[in-house]
Amino acid sequence: MKALVLAGGSGTRLWPLSRKNYRKQFLKLNSAKSLLQQTVERLLKAYSPEDIVVMTNDKYKFHVLSDMNALSESKHLTPVSNIILEPAGRNTAPAIALGIKYCLEKLGCKEDEVLFVSPSDHIIRPVDRFARYIRLSEEIAQKGQIVTFGIKPTRPETGYGYIRAGKPASLQAGGSDGKYFKVDKFAEKPDIKTAREYFKEGGYFWNSGMFAFSIGTMMKEFKKHAPGIRKMLDMSFDEVVSNFRDMPDISIDYAVAEKSNRIAILPLDLYWNDIGSWDSLYDVVDKDKMGNVRMGDTISIDTKDTLVISSKRLISTIGIEDCLIIDTDDAVLVAKKGETQKVKEIVNKLKADNRKEALEHLTTYRPWGSYTVLEEGQRYKIKRIVVNPGERLSLQMHYHRSEHWVVVRGAAKVTVGDKEVHIHENESAYVPKSTRHRLENPGKVPLELIEVQNGEYVGEDDIVRLEDVYGRTKKP
Repeated sequence: MKALVLAGGSGTRLWPLSRKNYRKQFLKLNSAKSLLQQTVERLLKAYSPEDIVVMTNDKYKFHVLSDMNALSESKHLTPVSNIILEPAGRNTAPAIALGIKYCLEKLGCKEDEVLFVSPSDHIIRPVDRFARYIRLSEEIAQKGQIVTFGIKPTRPETGYGYIRAGKPASLQAGGSDGKYFKVDKFAEKPDIKTAREYFKEGGYFWNSGMFAFSIGTMMKEFKKHAPGIRKMLDMSFDEVVSNFRDMPDISIDYAVAEKSNRIAILPLDLYWNDIGSWDSLYDVVDKDKMGNVRMGDTISIDTKDTLVISSKRLISTIGIEDCLIIDTDDAVLVAKKGETQKVKEIVNKLKADNRKEALEHLTTYRPWGSYTVLEEGQRYKIKRIVVNPGERLSLQMHYHRSEHWVVVRGAAKVTVGDKEVHIHENESAYVPKSTRHRLENPGKVPLELIEVQNGEYVGEDDIVRLEDVYGRTKKP
């Protein structure tokens, strides 16, 4: 049995923390581990690292590698190394097809192999019970069923799709946890009136987005309901990757699940939260005696049932109730609880206005570390740069700007033109325009420095990479 983790999603409803360049699955919201790390950690209860495959895209590749390496070090395990890069976003059905091809060709799987598919950004507990459900799903999938995992609703909810359970079935020795049902129907995200009806009627479950199936079963269902996707699987893995953009942009629910007569639902009797909104995060995090969730530097007086997250500055609240306040370096969200499904509308407005806050944080993560824009104006930009131990930036040049580096922590190895020097705290280096240069951290601690850029253009696209250990080289 293999596990396929989908880690290329958007998570726009958690703006301003989750943005295009640093998505929800990499955030550390409820623990010291990211949501992706928590997902893989759960799966390690049922799988060995070599049986876990993570699907992402080129933009997030190094976030995934960093998370997997850090997790393996903390667990003293071999890191998860099966990572597939989707060439383009094409939703869950093509992603699953690409994962199937990888398992068949690269991992040597047969068509009777069961594949468990999971999003990368959910919270599920207890973990041991979840591992038992995974094993149960394998037994059901071996009967030729496509298993979807249902969550018993705890309230009328408009943010989830629903599944209505039909005829019951059970595994021979499954006990109460072995009960499953044929799926009667899938239902779209309802309005509040319909959600209340589902909740009152019973027999409806939230659609968790997790599936289990044998590779052969899913290939048959692709052939029947999505022949364009099935035809692509006759190609080699590299050919599928090359032609991936030709795949339809469609979810596995629309492509197969809502049409197939092989769908079964396995209800999960445990805690599940997809952290799909700020309301969801409020529900999962521990609260103080006034029902408040406070993260970062906050002070509250006469405040009740409110979520406050501060990144750096002090946030003070007085006399408010049922609110959500999320502060980042360049944006603040203030919302009434129960209204946070509309955050996506804010993001859409920002995109329509070409606002960079829709896509980027002031801190941008790179394979070698990160940089934070501290100040920007006409003809200048000031950054704080952090280079991780043993890492180095590309050998590069800029046509329109010069750079001045001042080390504030650690030691740097600097290449400027044909010269190579080491600089330490309170020492500096200057890089003229159109001069090839490189910054490295040969030390054991993170290198932190301040970079001052000057020139007629200080945009990030004024970079000509001449040599790069991360495969980003783009010569002029």
